Amino acid sequence: MVELAQIAPDTYRRGFAGDTFNTAWYARRLLPQTWTVGYLSGIGEDAVSDEMCGFFREAGIQTDALRLVPARTVGLYMISTEAGERSFSYWRSESAARLLAEDERFLAQHLAQAGMVHFSGITLAILSPQHRSSLCYAIGQARAQGAMVSFDTNLRPRLWEDADTMRAGLMLGASVADVVLPSFDEDGALFGDATPKDTIERYCKAGAKTVLVKNGADPLTGFSKAGGAFELATSTVDKVIDSTAAGDSFAAGLMAGLATGKSLQDAAKAATILAARVIQAPGALVPEIFQQGEQP
Repeated sequence: MVELAQIAPDTYRRGFAGDTFNTAWYARRLLPQTWTVGYLSGIGEDAVSDEMCGFFREAGIQTDALRLVPARTVGLYMISTEAGERSFSYWRSESAARLLAEDERFLAQHLAQAGMVHFSGITLAILSPQHRSSLCYAIGQARAQGAMVSFDTNLRPRLWEDADTMRAGLMLGASVADVVLPSFDEDGALFGDATPKDTIERYCKAGAKTVLVKNGADPLTGFSKAGGAFELATSTVDKVIDSTAAGDSFAAGLMAGLATGKSLQDAAKAATILAARVIQAPGALVPEIFQQGEQP
């Protein structure tokens, strides 16, 4: 999507970002070059779509799975930030990404090539019910063929028809995922979970093998069917500047760690360190943290 990020009371900076793209962007920087990172979505045929596609390529992200959708363009969102907390305004009605699951053969072809798949609650929220089901079916097939699937619940109530549809959509997403990444403040409120343990149990019953419940500055609560439960302290942050990509970068750090052989707890620790660095800088994409001679 086109991102308009507030940098002064009456000034916004334009860029390209979006939750799952942010994860792909960070994953590309964390993974060895022997790994291919691609992005599956819909894209328009206009100038801004071409510019965004070029930005993807410059970032080292393959664009073979961007399906051209005539008469559509890319979505736009605007971030307003106050004391590190952000609020979003969206313009998505003509977004080509809303039709990313329209061609089931295209979906199956590209997901079948993946060793890892990452998607989010926002991915599901922007789709029609039919396309939502089609995408989850295709992801489930990729998982059955050996791909590791991660799902960041990433709640955006405004994008869903109603709370019941949102709950059903999130549980559908969890049912085809190996790793589920909820935030307790959001998921707990939506589902009535009293504790992070309740959140873990609910998603494991849906089919997840691993659940890591983020809880702001409080410790992360994790569980895997292979290794059991654990808690992990978050990294100390002096000042939160912009929390836009906290969860997105966490997902990238976690999956990149698992992909390169780290244990779940070591991968989660690396992910919390990365997220802590990201939120101390403005914007969703923070290349500066990879230019300091030390990889997060």
